[in-house]
Amino acid sequence: MFKIKNILADLALKIKKNKNLAAFENTDGFKVIQQWMADKGNSPFIFQIETWRKFGNGYSGMVIAPTGFGKTFSVFLALLSDFLTHPDKYKKGLKMMWVTPLRSLSKDIAKAMQEAIDEIGLDWAVGVRNGDTDPKVRQQQVKNMPDILVVTPESLHLLLGQKNHLRFFTNLQCFVVDEWHELLGSKRGVMVELGVSQLRKYVPKMKIWGITATIGNLDEALETLIPYAIKKAKITAKEHKKIDIIPVFPDEVEILPWAGHLGHKLADKVVPIILASKSTIVFTNTRSQSEMWYQLLLEAYPDFAGQIAIHHSSIDAHLRIWIEENLSNGKLKAVVSTSSLDLGIDFKPVDTVIQIGSAKGVARFLQRAGRSGHSPFETSKIYCVPTHSLELIEVAALKEAVKQKVIEPRDPQVLCFDVLVQFLMTLAIGDGFHPEETYERIKQIYTFQEIRDEEWKSILEFLTIGGSALKSYEEYHKVVMMEDGLFKVTSRRIAMLHRMNMGAIVSDAMLKVKFISGGYIGMVEEYFISRLKKEEKFILAGRVLEVSMIKDMTVYVRLSKGKAMAPSYLGGRLPLSSNLGHFLREKLSGALNPKASEKELKFLHPLLAKQEERSHIPKDDEFLVELIKNREGYHLFMYPFEGRLVHEVMAALIAYRISKLAPISFSMAMNDYGFELFSDKEIPLNEDNLQKILTRDNLMVDVISSINSAEMARRKFRDIAVISGMVIQNFPGQQRSNKALQSSAGLIFKVLEDYDPNHFLVRQAYTEVFNMQLQEQRLVEAFKRIEKSKIILKFANTFTPLSFPIKVDSLRQTLSSESLDARIKKLIEQAKKK
Repeated sequence: MFKIKNILADLALKIKKNKNLAAFENTDGFKVIQQWMADKGNSPFIFQIETWRKFGNGYSGMVIAPTGFGKTFSVFLALLSDFLTHPDKYKKGLKMMWVTPLRSLSKDIAKAMQEAIDEIGLDWAVGVRNGDTDPKVRQQQVKNMPDILVVTPESLHLLLGQKNHLRFFTNLQCFVVDEWHELLGSKRGVMVELGVSQLRKYVPKMKIWGITATIGNLDEALETLIPYAIKKAKITAKEHKKIDIIPVFPDEVEILPWAGHLGHKLADKVVPIILASKSTIVFTNTRSQSEMWYQLLLEAYPDFAGQIAIHHSSIDAHLRIWIEENLSNGKLKAVVSTSSLDLGIDFKPVDTVIQIGSAKGVARFLQRAGRSGHSPFETSKIYCVPTHSLELIEVAALKEAVKQKVIEPRDPQVLCFDVLVQFLMTLAIGDGFHPEETYERIKQIYTFQEIRDEEWKSILEFLTIGGSALKSYEEYHKVVMMEDGLFKVTSRRIAMLHRMNMGAIVSDAMLKVKFISGGYIGMVEEYFISRLKKEEKFILAGRVLEVSMIKDMTVYVRLSKGKAMAPSYLGGRLPLSSNLGHFLREKLSGALNPKASEKELKFLHPLLAKQEERSHIPKDDEFLVELIKNREGYHLFMYPFEGRLVHEVMAALIAYRISKLAPISFSMAMNDYGFELFSDKEIPLNEDNLQKILTRDNLMVDVISSINSAEMARRKFRDIAVISGMVIQNFPGQQRSNKALQSSAGLIFKVLEDYDPNHFLVRQAYTEVFNMQLQEQRLVEAFKRIEKSKIILKFANTFTPLSFPIKVDSLRQTLSSESLDARIKKLIEQAKKK
């Protein structure tokens, strides 16, 4: 009986929904939009119609759809449909604010919107406001806002910092966050949450919509963006993108693989793929790798000159725009790119994507794959080019993850006090804020739901007098409490410096790169350029440049030829995600099974057989430990497959625990698969004490003892100090160096540790160390898994296929008169003799 009632209830709901849908499809707005799409040979998807209907009924919400299925139009056209149905609801001025994570996205989105508006026949204007916008255009917008404004989180906050800014938002109907999955989990995402909260104060009925690709925690993503008790809906497209994942195999299997060099050998195999395609995006994981691959492709096929380009965030904005336009209209055969082209409006000619090395995560891989065959029902084609043989196992792992639809979550940040302090300063340089009313709103924001009254009080003290530890320093007395209780900045200098330093991205000091003869090329980090001498060469924007001189944060160069260094950038390497690590262990577990059908595993059979012969291939319920003794000394290798960041912490922890058994010192190396501890003394490890070394007991206590957590927190504090305005990075005509910032932040950290150890920003530094650098949650999960696994201890007198790439990584970090290639060659020869 209960089952019948449920069926009848579902049926009644479907009938009601169909009636509502039929009523919506009869509205003027829907008819106009449908006709416009029909004229272009398109028809709306169900999820788009449902978004338009929900929007028209006053809902906020989140749209989830694959790349290329019109997520942008699902929300943008909802506004047009609603306006055409209820024009009397809308008044002159800004109607929709659209937030994108990348400046490069803004222009494409605004162009697509304006074209649609013009074709439908409305007299609306779409504007863009970000760091690349001409100052004259920005001034014009202040006087007369467009109907739709496309911004970044930073430019939104700059608007909120203007005097009398309420006038901009009076008639705002909707606030949209595009690519929410990219902002969620970052401090820029927190900036968006704070911005939404402020705009809801001005326009309580404002609708909030997020647009996202599929991630592992969609409900949490919706709640983070819209934590308010308002009507909200989660609309998921039923359409799925077909993806063709094609590995590029080298001519032979390297039994002892090592990272970096195999890609060079495969450049000749990449050229035919590009030539056979209409247009290709070649994705790399770092800016230096993109510069290197651009040169490799030109060397492999010189006729590519003028047909291919390079795109990353350090290249001049005008050049990036030119590249994007020429990629869109099919004039470029290929573009070598970093994540700077992960997102965006369709590049319709692009029918092929090539991923150099591992994408390190399922979500990132799917995002990049979707850049090819971008329109609906086209198959996305992605070639995977390994930088060493073992990455082919990752390709098999990715295929399995995509098949099982397992995608990583993006965990939201909590209690980012540095961003909150910056936001309150932004309000204070604008029209000011009343603490009581503001606090009530802050507590509703997902990130700050756990904030305590004493923390809020400390923040206000910090803004007004610098807090108890810094109250003697006048420069920290930034905000003044007015007679009516309003908190406001009255100093023009403080307001100017705050505007110059807004944002939640703290990079190393960037130096402009210009030709001596004139002409801007791009940016390089101070830390890289400080290692170059006059007349040394480096590559930027695909050009070989020779350093002439460095003056006033500008590197003056001239064109050159020959070998050159690719700039390295801090924070370059991406860590392996936990989901991909899981499937990697699973694939490796059954790698030698005769029934294994994956061509990647079949190709790697000689390597995997050699690993089994010299040591062991760990099964899914096993944990492999290798002890290798050779003429160098004693090597301990462990293979958790948890990613570089986790392995860095694990290596320090295991070294600490072994040192408690006997006094011994180690050098450490790690990659995404495992880590090495090396010593010139015998490592006192055996089957009896190994279980104790790998125990989960006292895990975090031992982690804290094994690392200098205070030093890590001090380094993390640099970014917190810059974001909160405690340390100023940018001055008029001057940018402070990384060394100067670290020194200033270090001094303040020491003062706070000594005189106010419970300071909210000091506590945040330690929290970020545990959550981000020490990866506490993932570390605990890894040790839980190891605890349940059978420990396999193997002894060898030469390096194994799994240990060799880690050993090579350790060679990169040691100084020697021999070249790296010569040292690797020597290691391979030694291994062959054993």
